Amino acid sequence: MSHQSKKQRITRLAAAAVFSGLCVISATGCQVSLNGQTLPSPYYLQDDIQYFPAGPEFKLPREAAALKAARAEEKLDRR
Repeated sequence: MSHQSKKQRITRLAAAAVFSGLCVISATGCQVSLNGQTLPSPYYLQDDIQYFPAGPEFKLPREAAALKAARAEEKLDRR
């Protein structure tokens, strides 16, 4: 193998590696945060949507009811 053909082979391998690297990078979608904005990946239309319905405004209704009942019972015991 001559020096020239070896050099061409290395150049072709390097070009193929760079090209395949660019293909891999461009084929992947990534979410980016830019200036406080969260920009979607290129595949956001195909993503599965997770929907979380709105819950109750007050998160602890049972605890509040138990405290109210305890206060009422305490008030009755004082009499």
